[in-house]
Amino acid sequence: MIDLDETDRAILAALGRDATQSAGALARDLGLSQPACWRRIRRLEDTGVIRGRRLVLDAAALGFGVTVFLGIKLATKGLVSLEDFERAATAIPEVQTVQHVLGMFDYRLRITARDIADFERILRRRVMTLPGVGQVEANVLLSEERRPGPL
Repeated sequence: MIDLDETDRAILAALGRDATQSAGALARDLGLSQPACWRRIRRLEDTGVIRGRRLVLDAAALGFGVTVFLGIKLATKGLVSLEDFERAATAIPEVQTVQHVLGMFDYRLRITARDIADFERILRRRVMTLPGVGQVEANVLLSEERRPGPL
């Protein structure tokens, strides 16, 4: 774990709002020199605090109108079956996240599809053929009030 000071936190907050801004612009906003700001950003990247920068796309604008969360309970369990399932699930392009969870299900998948018919196709042809799949429960996302953002 790395010790973060107020300047580090300010850099993370600013990049969390807009990761496209340059070190120079960020430095001006925070009252730092450009080289000092760049060194801090580099240190945050090198220590793994910043693990990348992402582009946020609007799913609906791209024609993806349905998001479904699937709870999946594996029929068989073991290290090999977990790894096989994870590898196969992450290879499905419509699967946005694969979460290994504790509770009623073993995994939770977030799937984005064009519509319900498209989701059914993904479910039948891709998800139900994953190694070890037993019980499956689907929850369709109706609305999302807060999107994941910076910590």
